[in-house]
Amino acid sequence: MFGKPIEDDGWVLVKVEAVQPARSGTLFVRVHSAVGTAVVLWQGARHEVGREHHVEWTVDEDIVWTENAWPSTDGAPELWEDGDRIVLRGQLSLDEDGGAVLDVGGSVILFDLANPPLPGGVDGSWIEVRVAPDNVTVWPYEV
Repeated sequence: MFGKPIEDDGWVLVKVEAVQPARSGTLFVRVHSAVGTAVVLWQGARHEVGREHHVEWTVDEDIVWTENAWPSTDGAPELWEDGDRIVLRGQLSLDEDGGAVLDVGGSVILFDLANPPLPGGVDGSWIEVRVAPDNVTVWPYEV
């Protein structure tokens, strides 16, 4: 899965602060949201860092059950860093096209599903997905 967006609901703002340039010339930024913070790739203009933005997210990583995704006992959305991973906790919804949507505090994250298939009963449940920071990008947009 590449380039599938995570779109906020038009009301969720994040604050963006510079961290360091990526090897590709892209800038890593720390995103501060109501549900947590994480360092991700920034696809906006460098002069727009340090402000609040509505953002669209892309995650270039599939959900692989029991490898990078597990059920969560905590039913609250959260975003945080754990070692070399970004953790997204949200409510999972499965779509009829074989994909998944993770709602993380009002931001809707689209994922593809890898094999093995998800276990029965996970639709509507709270899960945690761990992804590499290089696979998470935010794109600012105007409301």
